[in-house]
Amino acid sequence: MNKTPRVWVSNEKPKSGDILRVRAQMEHVMETGLRTDPATGQPRPRHIVTHFEAKLAGKLIFAWDLGTSISQNPYIEFTFKARQSGDLTMLWKDDKGATLTASKTITVS
Repeated sequence: MNKTPRVWVSNEKPKSGDILRVRAQMEHVMETGLRTDPATGQPRPRHIVTHFEAKLAGKLIFAWDLGTSISQNPYIEFTFKARQSGDLTMLWKDDKGATLTASKTITVS
């Protein structure tokens, strides 16, 4: 998990009460541990993203605990109602302890 995630917000300067849509995608192999390496015949070690969360101005607005059935380079889309300005911060965690963050500033008028 070393590349910057791609993040799109439908409106970074909404009016209070507007519904915002967020799309985010990060690069990750999402290896389930169920496949074998053809060269060695040994199982490939499990390596998946296990948790995603989004906070606006430090308050949790969305959380997701992922499972092994999620595809490589996970894509997520969620909506929320604009109530306050602040940084929209997204966090991904994988089962090896690595984390990745991205943020966008939301300014509510």
